[in-house]
Amino acid sequence: MPTHRHVFTSESVTEGHPDKIADQISDAVLDAILLEDPSARVACETLVTTGMAVVAGEITTSTYVHIPDIVRGAITAIGYTDANFGFDAQTCAVLTTIDRQSADIALGVDKGGAGDQGMMFGYATDETPSLMPLPIMIAHRLAERLAAVRKSGEFPWLRPDGKTQVSVTYEGSKPVAIDTIVVSAQHSDMIDNAQLRAGILAHVIRPVVHDAGFEVNEKTVLVNPTGRFVVGGPQGDAGLTGRKIIVDSYGGMGGTAAARSAGRIPPRSIAPRPTRCAGWRRTSSRPGSRSAARCRSRTRSASPIQCRSWSTHSGPAPCPRTLWKRRSEKSSI
Repeated sequence: MPTHRHVFTSESVTEGHPDKIADQISDAVLDAILLEDPSARVACETLVTTGMAVVAGEITTSTYVHIPDIVRGAITAIGYTDANFGFDAQTCAVLTTIDRQSADIALGVDKGGAGDQGMMFGYATDETPSLMPLPIMIAHRLAERLAAVRKSGEFPWLRPDGKTQVSVTYEGSKPVAIDTIVVSAQHSDMIDNAQLRAGILAHVIRPVVHDAGFEVNEKTVLVNPTGRFVVGGPQGDAGLTGRKIIVDSYGGMGGTAAARSAGRIPPRSIAPRPTRCAGWRRTSSRPGSRSAARCRSRTRSASPIQCRSWSTHSGPAPCPRTLWKRRSEKSSI
């Protein structure tokens, strides 16, 4: 009987994508508060659009953080530092509307429980050393590489916004080839499509795909398929916290929860999240075993608290458990 052949597709986004800007701002506010107040209650939401960032939510804390400075710092780190990009860290308006955590929600957290119920999924596979599915892993690496060549100054015409999409051909459960790659990269209007395609092929796509052990077929590589991507970032699309939960998890493989964890303390985090901290157990079997990968689902209230350490394209985000540990060690000195 012939092996079943199919194609699976996953996408990723760069750190300058509007939804990822919102995630990073929410995370930055959360991290700043947890550094000073590990017991804070934080549910921080962000909206970004042309020339504006709005931070809202419910926060109960004993400390004070200056949210406008945090917002501008996060936007600067991403690379929106020029008003010509349609969004600039120093000139954008920053609006805040923050209330305390609801007393009714606090009742559950005060007793050692959670402030909400929900489902989360853990998934791992031996397709890659990182235990992530190959399509989302390559899509992430392409997005990271786009940011790296932009920040290095190698391609001064690149702008922060971008998306990647990777389709992998499987024979049974084994990935055997890269079917299609799509890279959409925001750029200045001083570069033509031919130069842009050649640069991204040579310095972004080929290195990443070769590192993954595959060959690049130029006929199935699409770079800025619409032909132009000058207007981007929050000027091109509004961005909201939590709209990239498929990107943040397994690229569509395994289960996906119906909410997110960016900008929230762990007792309110219910989105799936691949993490880098010891608090999250792998759910995969060992490579070479009869079951190469499996998926596990639990209700949040019945499982250990999941850490909010999504690895951003500029590096892994700090884990609240690590922050709490640092705080307790500092207090004991």
